[in-house]
Amino acid sequence: MKVLVTGGAGFVGTNLIKRLLSDGCEVFAIDNYSTGFRKNEQEGCHYYYEDVSNKYFWCLGNKDECEVTCDCEIEKPDLIFHLAALARIQPSFKNPQEVFENNVLGTQNVLNYARDKNVPVVYAGSSTAHGDHFANPYSFTKRQGELLCEMYNKVFKLPTVTTRFYNVYGEHQILEGAYAAVIGIFEKQYSDGKTLTVTGDGEQRRDFTHVEDIVDGLVRCGNTLVTDDSYKISGKTFELGRGVNYSINEITEMFGQEEVEYIPARPGEMRVTLCESVEARKLLGWNPTIDIKDYIQNFVGKN
Repeated sequence: MKVLVTGGAGFVGTNLIKRLLSDGCEVFAIDNYSTGFRKNEQEGCHYYYEDVSNKYFWCLGNKDECEVTCDCEIEKPDLIFHLAALARIQPSFKNPQEVFENNVLGTQNVLNYARDKNVPVVYAGSSTAHGDHFANPYSFTKRQGELLCEMYNKVFKLPTVTTRFYNVYGEHQILEGAYAAVIGIFEKQYSDGKTLTVTGDGEQRRDFTHVEDIVDGLVRCGNTLVTDDSYKISGKTFELGRGVNYSINEITEMFGQEEVEYIPARPGEMRVTLCESVEARKLLGWNPTIDIKDYIQNFVGKN
């Protein structure tokens, strides 16, 4: 099976590509490397430096001269995983225009291509859909992406599935900078012998889900969409989270840190995330297996 992964050099994309390659798929990846890295590229995958915010992202030639069809496009895939996005809340406040172009227009471009080629799409949504969509540009644009998928599914009969990730962590996660999440930040600080920094009072709770479990959910969606059973899940949204949450203070305790540094709370973020993944378990047979406690214990033991 030929698979196209957008955002293929990013955190989740890299782990997904490793799984797809091990499953015997022929994989093509697109990334503009704004938050992805060359070091994440996997042997056996075909990578293209492209930006989905360009409506001719699929064309490998001169886009200024490109028409609806050309002889220099990416090979038609059997399935698309659309992961490309500017994917953090805080950076979205600084440049909402760029976030909109990537997360909304980019998604529409992917869906237009998929419609033209009749290719099913698995879209990476966000658990922020359960909060205030107007709290920040990121949450707003990811919700718009979900609605675009729903519209293309209902109006154009394009097979689509939306997945919502809950606080993903694991191998290839970003460890520092604006696009790093809390587990990656803590790992970097712990490894460097620094005090862990906690935003706000640390009582905000998160449903931490390992990237291997996220990838398993994505693959299950994709494998079903390309079969005769596609109708069973097409148009649906699947919540991918463990269904257990911990406060950030509890996470610092798992790292064995008695003293932490509290810094000001950040705007636009949810107080609590907690997944109910009933449909994912029922229709996909998805069952997350990796617990954050075991993961951190293993990390601390190695460091």
